[in-house]
Amino acid sequence: MFETLMNLVQQNAGQAVINNPAIPNSQNDNVMQTVTGSIMNSLGQQAQGGGLGSLLGMVTGQGGGSVADHPVTQNVQQNVQQDLMSKLGISPQVAMSVAGVLVPIVLNKLMHKTNDPNDSSINAGSLMSMLGGGSGGGLGGMLGGLFGGK
Repeated sequence: MFETLMNLVQQNAGQAVINNPAIPNSQNDNVMQTVTGSIMNSLGQQAQGGGLGSLLGMVTGQGGGSVADHPVTQNVQQNVQQDLMSKLGISPQVAMSVAGVLVPIVLNKLMHKTNDPNDSSINAGSLMSMLGGGSGGGLGGMLGGLFGGK
């Protein structure tokens, strides 16, 4: 799961990180690792609080709206911004810019990968395992229902 998320961050880091003059090239890998770790931690917190199911439902067309405007995405963005500032000393403006660009794109692509039957790199079960959920009842069962699983 970390690999899948890291790949999504790397594939979409262009303007926000790699071509960003405010981030030295020597920091690019650290920024992408920090963003990836922060997204994973934030999603784990959301899963434990029940918010991830809401985001997944929205992405699968059950909630309407966009990923970028969803409260879960906003929360993840704030956590990424805080981690970039506290762990790497990136200015608030640059951290906000990086989080504001990368998080919605990465979450949108992650949720679509999770819902794509032709993409075996990640599914609802592996997502829940990574986030500390499980199979059966609770959030794991709810996600299974969202994705047609049992």
